[in-house]
Amino acid sequence: MDITDTQQAILAMITERIEADGVPPSQVEIAHAFGFKGVRAAQYHLEALEQAGAIRRVPGQARGIRLVSPAASPQNVSSPAADLVPAAGDDLLRLPVLGQVAAGLPIGADAGLHDMVLLDRVFFSPAPDYLLKVKGDSMRDEGILHGDLIGVHRTNDARSGQIVVARIDEEITVKLLKIGKDGIRLLPRNPDYAPIVVKPDQDFAIEGLYCGLVRPNR
Repeated sequence: MDITDTQQAILAMITERIEADGVPPSQVEIAHAFGFKGVRAAQYHLEALEQAGAIRRVPGQARGIRLVSPAASPQNVSSPAADLVPAAGDDLLRLPVLGQVAAGLPIGADAGLHDMVLLDRVFFSPAPDYLLKVKGDSMRDEGILHGDLIGVHRTNDARSGQIVVARIDEEITVKLLKIGKDGIRLLPRNPDYAPIVVKPDQDFAIEGLYCGLVRPNR
């Protein structure tokens, strides 16, 4: 898949930042550097670079951009789960636990591989791509409790009324998505917490859909 001159320039910026600072730029920094009106344009170009096999994006991490070897392609770039564990059977899922997500105020998320678990597919719909450990109780009335492992189906698209894992600037949270004429809000399911109103200048993105949970033994 060919990439545009702009995408080639973004790739060069990512490479330079990783070599100079050890970390890639955020979507906000890319948008500012290239004069985009918002971060959605930066996200579009990053998606194109990922489809072209030039980068790999790590879910749940604001600066989760990884360079892919030029010899690699989207078909032969494997995930950490595939590298560490053989594929499960049709009724079982082997899923990586990728850090924490806030069911409370947003918190920074460490998307490094924390663990691997083997779970029955029946717990989830649709099938998740990874798990996040819940911190906080703002989704209590939805049955999502502190310490639960929630399944996340990786997608950037969601409808109003769905429970999502969302990124706001460099923070990750799980909330009920509400989209209206007045903008986007992330609603808790616990009256002790206030809704999060997404401001137009914030780096906001849907990281995935909540698709079920498992509750480890306390």
